[in-house]
Parts: sequence; structure tokens; C-alpha cells
Amino acid sequence: MAQIIKLIFITTTILFSSCNSSAQQKDNYSEKIDSLLKIKHPREFNGVVYIQQNGKTKYAKAYGLADFDINTQLKVGDKFSTMSIAKQFTAALILQEVEKGTIDLRTPIRKYLPDFKYSWADTVTVHQLLNNTSGLDSENISKQLKFKPGTAFSYSNAGYYVAGLVLEKQSGKNFETLVTELFKKCTMNNSYYPNKKNSQLLVKGHTIKKDGTFKLNEKLDFETDNYFGSHLIVTAPDLAKWNECLHNGKVLKPATYKLMTNYVITDQHQVFSENPIGYGYGLRINDKADIFEVGHTGFHPGEGFTTVNLYYPKTKTSVVVMENTGNENFDIAYYFEQEIRKIVKESKLLK
Repeated sequence: MAQIIKLIFITTTILFSSCNSSAQQKDNYSEKIDSLLKIKHPREFNGVVYIQQNGKTKYAKAYGLADFDINTQLKVGDKFSTMSIAKQFTAALILQEVEKGTIDLRTPIRKYLPDFKYSWADTVTVHQLLNNTSGLDSENISKQLKFKPGTAFSYSNAGYYVAGLVLEKQSGKNFETLVTELFKKCTMNNSYYPNKKNSQLLVKGHTIKKDGTFKLNEKLDFETDNYFGSHLIVTAPDLAKWNECLHNGKVLKPATYKLMTNYVITDQHQVFSENPIGYGYGLRINDKADIFEVGHTGFHPGEGFTTVNLYYPKTKTSVVVMENTGNENFDIAYYFEQEIRKIVKESKLLK
């Protein structure tokens, strides 16, 4: 009898240890993200979180409203503005022209825009426009350059507008045609260039003011000049498709892709690191971290959108967060994006 009791005790102990070990090994990143998105402080989350690995969906949920005034619920497949994530599409299209020999990255843009009235066109190159070392003002191309081109970093939406002009001139096609073709190539069937018809598909953006109140934006104030660097219409799942397409050789040749993901300049961004990291062409390159990471952010409180698109090449993992709110308190503007990134990096997804 004593031997039987001892055997039962040993068996039970083994089973308990096994179950306990399984519980410890369980990767509960989904539950952690669920809990995170339900909190109310320091602010509320209103958007979509989509995680994909090797083409398979790992997490896909929408929280909040597409329109605060009429309480329409957000869906995972809703259409958001890319904000500055648009830059990587423009950069990739320009690099396709580089492959064709119609654009040289190191040639001053005067060659491509001979009638451009600004004298800085004699020295600024496409390379400098794409990696934000042109010295151009953020929004105004008529202002004096901030520094000698190529010597420092200064984020410039205006620089991408000029790069877009070169792209259209040298390709012989308008940006709408080029973007539409690129979306089709990457089977981004729910993403669009923001023409008058397509813009009606966009969820409403909401500006969250510092006092906690909001302003609903019926439509974005962006002009077509802004689309090259600041506004295209995409879904979160389609951004993951884009990552698969771009980072796995379906858009650019290996040598050209290397140009896009190399860097000669660094810059700090709160989502990625307290320290400066590399800036390539429309992509931040975090190659000094424990897990190699590329991606970009997008934020415009006035238009009411916040976006982050991250990609981890080793495990082919995409982490996409898209909110149709933009918080005027910049200290908490990227709060959820930072916390979701942290949860994913601490999970087994990237191991």
C-alpha cells in the first residue's frame, strides 16, 4: 500500500510539474495586448492592432470607433491614413527607377527638374531627399536650407514632395498610377491612392486635445503635394502584405533593397529607442538592438491619425498599429505603439 501511495504521489508531482512548466512556457502576448488596450490612462486606444508572421495572422483586433459622432465600431479591415509611412512607398518607387537607370541617387535634382526655381536644386540629390539630409524645411521648399546638404538630419515632408516630382518626371507616370500599380503588385487589394472617390473610404480622424476633448475631422486637409510623404490609404493587413513584399525581394533587387535599408545618418525617435538609430530611405533601421528591426511611424494630431509599421526580418514578423486619433499631448501620443512593441519584443514571437 505504501508503495502505491508513493507511486501516486510521484506521478501527481510529475504531472503538476509538467502542467506548471507548460503554463510558464505559454506565450501570452495576446492576453497582454488585450489587457493593455482596455486601459484608460494615460489615454485610451482607438484603432487596429495587426501582427503577422510568415504570412499568418497572429493577432488581429479593432478597438474603439470609426466615427465618434455616430458610434460606428472599428473593424480590422478599416482603411486608415498611412501618414508618414507613405514615404517608404515613394522611396521604393524611386528605387525602381534607379534600377531602370532613369534616376541617379547622387546626381543633383537640377538634372531632372531643370526649370525648378530654387537654387538648392543645384546641390541637393535624390539620396539626400530620401534620407532627410537635404537641409530642406519640414513643410516649405522655399525656405533657406538649414545646413549644407548631406551633413545632418532634419525630417522633411517637403523633401519627399520634391522627390515625388522627380519620380513622376522620370517615370513618365503620375503618382496615382504608380501607387496603384505597386499596391496591385503586392496584392494590397484594400489600399488606395487618395483621390476624391477613394477618400470616402477612409475612417474619420479625430484630434484629441490636451484637455481630453476631441475634434472630428470630416476630411483630411492634405493636398496632393502631401501624398508622396504623408498620406496614402491602407488597411493594417495590407501594410503587413507590403512588408512581406518589400522585405522579401518582390519589389526591389537585392542590391537596390540594400540601398534602401543602409544608412549614413542617424536620428532618435521615441518609439524605437532613446538613442539615435539609422535612417535609410523612408525606413528607420534599428540594427544595434538585440533584435534587428526596420520600420516607420506616422503622426499628425491635426488630421487625427497615428500609425506604426514595424518589421522583424529574422522571423518575418510584422507589427502594425493604426489609430484614427492623434493626441496633441506628444508625450503620450505613441504610448500604445511603444507598449505593444515592448510586449512583442519580450514574447517568443521574435525568438
